[in-house]
Amino acid sequence: MKFRIVAAACAAFVFSIVAPAYAAPNFAAEIPNIPGKSFTANEVNYAPGQVDVAHTHGPSAFVYVYVISGAVESKVNDGETRIYRAGESFSEPPGAMHWICRNASKTEPAKFLAVFVADTNAKQKFTPIK
Repeated sequence: MKFRIVAAACAAFVFSIVAPAYAAPNFAAEIPNIPGKSFTANEVNYAPGQVDVAHTHGPSAFVYVYVISGAVESKVNDGETRIYRAGESFSEPPGAMHWICRNASKTEPAKFLAVFVADTNAKQKFTPIK
């Protein structure tokens, strides 16, 4: 029993380090003129030097990312690795592999808005690539 508690605590700690700083969505709604699709917007805050694991957002999710402050380094699919600064944006097509996503600064925080259009019944919005 103690092992399970310790293992769960360790897993929660590791996930908190590598998972994005997603909070509850800032906005979420079904799209009335596109049956079965929903729109979700999340503000994501990265601490200095924070790094996400390689991940995907699922086969139906189109993702648009707008950098609000700081700088975010990103590589999607086989595209180039690039640093996006405040005011810049990029997108991820459905099923994309997001190989690199991290705060480009070791000393300053970064913040971006991640906007998803996906199947309404989609459960996962962030799935690590193994």
